[in-house]
Amino acid sequence: MEPEICVHIVTEWDIDELARLYKAGGWWHREHDLAHVSLLLQGSYAFAVATAGDNGPAVGMGRVISDGVSDAYIQDLVVIPEYRGMGVGSAIARALIRFCFSRSITWIALIAEPGTEDFYTGIGFVRMKDHVPFRFRGTF
Repeated sequence: MEPEICVHIVTEWDIDELARLYKAGGWWHREHDLAHVSLLLQGSYAFAVATAGDNGPAVGMGRVISDGVSDAYIQDLVVIPEYRGMGVGSAIARALIRFCFSRSITWIALIAEPGTEDFYTGIGFVRMKDHVPFRFRGTF
């Protein structure tokens, strides 16, 4: 029997657990400092952690970056491999979307990794026609 999944909107969490989730997403490198995880958590508009049961271990996370007024961007949505395909990612995304809607922010976007389009369209996201994501790689 699969454990119940609970999604918590948090302002603090065990940094080692969050680093483990970042590693599961492939976003962690040896040179990263654990202090940065704390800064990511504190600098987010909303941060969601999914746990196995109400007090179980963290099995997924996601966060929102926003000005708190008009736009929001979902970032860092990840679920550990053994919990993928169980609705955990959808539950995290929906919790973050509900959080934004409760604050009258309805323009919510994200940049998806290749191969995840079906997941995101399945929960209500649509491709932004005539828009292209960019990442700054220049110098100052």
